Amino acid sequence: MLRRVWKPVAATVVIGAPAYYYYKTYYSAPQTFDIPVRVKGASGKSEMSTRRFPLLPMKELEARIRENASSETYARPDGITWKYTTANLASNNPIEDAHSNHVVGRDDSDPSAPGDYLFFAVMDGHGGYETSRLLSRILIQGVALELSALIADPKATAQSGLLDRVRSLLWLSPSKSVKAPLDADPIRVSQAIENAFTNLDNELLQAPLRVLANSMNAEAWKTKTIPDLSQHPLALTTMLPAVSGSCALMAIFDTAHRDLYVACVGDSRAVAGIWEPSSDGKGQWRIEVLSEDQTGRNPSELARIRSEHPKDEEDYVIREGRVLGGLEPSRAFGDARYKWPRPVQELLNDAFMVGNGKPLRPPPSLFKTPPYVTARPVVTHRKMSLPPASGSASSEKSMRFLVLATDGLWDQLSNDEVVGLVGGHLSGLKGTVPKSELANLVPTTSGSQGVNGKNKRNGAKEGSWAFADDNLSAHLIRNAFGGGDELVLRRLLSISAPHSRRYRDDVTVTVVCWEEGNEAQAKISTEKIKSKL
Repeated sequence: MLRRVWKPVAATVVIGAPAYYYYKTYYSAPQTFDIPVRVKGASGKSEMSTRRFPLLPMKELEARIRENASSETYARPDGITWKYTTANLASNNPIEDAHSNHVVGRDDSDPSAPGDYLFFAVMDGHGGYETSRLLSRILIQGVALELSALIADPKATAQSGLLDRVRSLLWLSPSKSVKAPLDADPIRVSQAIENAFTNLDNELLQAPLRVLANSMNAEAWKTKTIPDLSQHPLALTTMLPAVSGSCALMAIFDTAHRDLYVACVGDSRAVAGIWEPSSDGKGQWRIEVLSEDQTGRNPSELARIRSEHPKDEEDYVIREGRVLGGLEPSRAFGDARYKWPRPVQELLNDAFMVGNGKPLRPPPSLFKTPPYVTARPVVTHRKMSLPPASGSASSEKSMRFLVLATDGLWDQLSNDEVVGLVGGHLSGLKGTVPKSELANLVPTTSGSQGVNGKNKRNGAKEGSWAFADDNLSAHLIRNAFGGGDELVLRRLLSISAPHSRRYRDDVTVTVVCWEEGNEAQAKISTEKIKSKL
């Protein structure tokens, strides 16, 4: 009898041992950890030190990952079903990233109607949050204004109401109306997007100068006396968005013409995945990179910047992949420190910032022939079906998605990993998956590669991925910082600001999925169409 009982008891002990071992190890593991951090020493100079942090519980960190996650799904009468998600996770306090999206229905009077414009944008701020937050309020509106001019009758003038509203957000006076031809040609559309970006950046840079000019009386002009405007209600409101900076990445879907435009300023990245069935019934995801990282490590950006400055600056205009050795993105909104001439910086500093106790940093020591940074975007145009380079048509019923993310995601994950993680999520994967197995479960193939302008990727090659979040954007953020390796995730997300910035960046992710050929499932509704163009 004892022998009969012994076997199941022994089996229970052996099977239960790993669970017991995990429980004991997990709960007896140190609940604090030490890391090197940079601090200001007694001499006032920066130096390295060791700081201890508490290991935060997983429940708290999961709540943080999902805190700002959102999603929307709807079908349109044109047969396209849309789903888009957004999430962000801060490293800086406050977060310097921002995002926005807008759906604009074409008016019935539009010759190209019916159809929608869908705008999605992510902004990666640096040197403060002021520029990115302002862009999240007005960049889409500025682009929509330029596009509305293309739709207008060529004999008529485009209504300036939207521009006036955009400019009012920048505290400027209204401008004259602009004439524009009726055209939806991709070349003209791309130019309109470029104009919207560059005009808006110009308004950012000109706003403080307008405030100063309007505040000087005749005597001040005569004696060249600069007034103290530090307490002017528009002093910091106009200066801070100009002197901080932001990258911006925007995707524009024109469903009437089945066009997709991606406009990139800086080193955020747009990567698409297209499902392609195969003859064996398995299929694979084709990866299409729709933007290039705009840094000094991008050969085309290096050549462009060198060509825009005198020959004697060629050796140092880009140093270690950075503009004048300082700014990593070679294109950005704001960043007036790299754009305003030195006398203008000194003038505006005296007028607005000194009295506020926030003097501007002087321009870089090698600063000679500004501007060194531009907000002119590189605009990529593709058809919404995203056909392969071979030109063969993709299945009209095929699922497609586009990931727009700030560089905090791409510092950790590769293009292949992101497409595999999204593709696996869409296929219904759950639980944890070894990193070495994902490519077998979710096969991918490369289309256009883009240009990687980052120095290196921080993500670990070993470990596991987690498929635990319903929201696609939160799913990517979790896997960027540990995925299925909970201890790694807990350590990385337990580091508080400002020390966390040494180990991870702010990250914002928007994922847009669309599937054509669903006319039978379409709901004729306009409750989520936010405005008319």
